[in-house]
Amino acid sequence: MLTFKLAIRNLIGAGLRTWLNVFVLSLSYVVIIYMNGMLDGWNIQAKTDMMNWDTGQGQLWQKNYDPIDPFTLQNSFSPIPAELNNLVSEGQLAPVLVTMASFYPEGRIQSILLKGIPENQKVLSLPTLSMAGDSAEIPAIIGKRMAESNKIREGDLITVRWRDRNGTFDAADVKITAIFSTNVPMVDAGQIWIPLSRLQKMIGVPGEATLLIKSKSALPAFSSQEWINKDLKTLTADVDQIIKSKSISTGVMYIILLSLALLAIFDTQVLSIFKRQREIGTQIALGMTRWQVVRLFTVEGAMHAVLAACLAAIYGIPFLASQAKFGIPMPKGTDNMGLAISDKIFPIFSIGLIITTVIFVLITATIVSYIPARRISKMNPTEAIKGRIQ
Repeated sequence: MLTFKLAIRNLIGAGLRTWLNVFVLSLSYVVIIYMNGMLDGWNIQAKTDMMNWDTGQGQLWQKNYDPIDPFTLQNSFSPIPAELNNLVSEGQLAPVLVTMASFYPEGRIQSILLKGIPENQKVLSLPTLSMAGDSAEIPAIIGKRMAESNKIREGDLITVRWRDRNGTFDAADVKITAIFSTNVPMVDAGQIWIPLSRLQKMIGVPGEATLLIKSKSALPAFSSQEWINKDLKTLTADVDQIIKSKSISTGVMYIILLSLALLAIFDTQVLSIFKRQREIGTQIALGMTRWQVVRLFTVEGAMHAVLAACLAAIYGIPFLASQAKFGIPMPKGTDNMGLAISDKIFPIFSIGLIITTVIFVLITATIVSYIPARRISKMNPTEAIKGRIQ
């Protein structure tokens, strides 16, 4: 207890130098928590949006299907396993048929993906009910990005050309019945959604699909070898990789800012030991062991981290709370990067993140304070009282 009282007295006596170190170190606390909270919030928000709009709780892919290679789509159709038909009729499984197509906005040709999905599906948030009906025209829905880039409005007729299973080209007009807005460009950019039954008839693949989207991860066993199970971890691997790379890049910022603060503490400790030679010698002469004095200077350095945590709480808690409540606005154009990014990212500041950050900074500050304080253990008290460190 005496050590802590002496450490606090010495820190207060150092005046402005102490508070400058404390302020810089408090910035390290706030920046580390802020950036990690933003990445955690983006990660959870992106995965939630992807599950609602694209991946569901997992998918089954036809064995030839490769979303990166459009040339595989011509051979990526297989009948839906009979064991899963009940799940499809109950709405727990949404079959999707995908094929390459072209359409002609404003007299120019553009390649797209033509996707078929049941109108009554409930697995994804797509407004597929707007495609219900028995009209002669083919109903279709598109995303906001697709509509804006091609100047398409609800109710417009668009000519679409596709190739059937036998390689024969055909064309028809589709009517845009709804334009939806989503944070997930994977279901928006360059895509037109139409009823599954219509697309199956157009391509000549009745009862077949390219992928099956699950509303829950568990499925009954089925015998078909045409389908490959893809879990959520596999489907969201791109987001995980981006978050990992972002964590590495922001880690560089943490290291630079924390290094500046720790360097200031180190310099302060070295200067303090040099200026307080007589005090150190007197303390040893009065009965304090060398390691007790070392502990005193180490505690003084560690107290910088404790005071910094208190200061960070004063201005950091209101700042971080406001960010968590109102979100972090994203610049325009981020929604066209091919990633699930909302207009605002709401960071998540968990108790574990805060405690881990505080402990990490406290330990590093203690280590940095101990390194110069070790020299005290080799001091000659007589020479120290004279002001000469050997």
